[in-house]
Amino acid sequence: MATWQLQDAKNRFSAVVNAALDGEPQRVTRRGKPAVVVIAVEEYERLCKGEPDNTPTFVEHLLSIPKAPDDDTFELPPRTKDFHPGEIDF
Repeated sequence: MATWQLQDAKNRFSAVVNAALDGEPQRVTRRGKPAVVVIAVEEYERLCKGEPDNTPTFVEHLLSIPKAPDDDTFELPPRTKDFHPGEIDF
């Protein structure tokens, strides 16, 4: 992504717009800090298209993950009495 200082972006605004229309977002900084990004309206509309009400929550997403068959259950091995997490040698 190209970065422009605000003054340069103002002076070459047509170039900033043309690059954004060609599919390359343009970052503009003000006083050395990122201020805005110029993108084509089609890209903006694509990014805004998703309706928040239809977006599943993180929990809903996790619950939608396909489950393993009943005969493929995962079990942790039993803990042993001689395991002490604080005594691991590296």
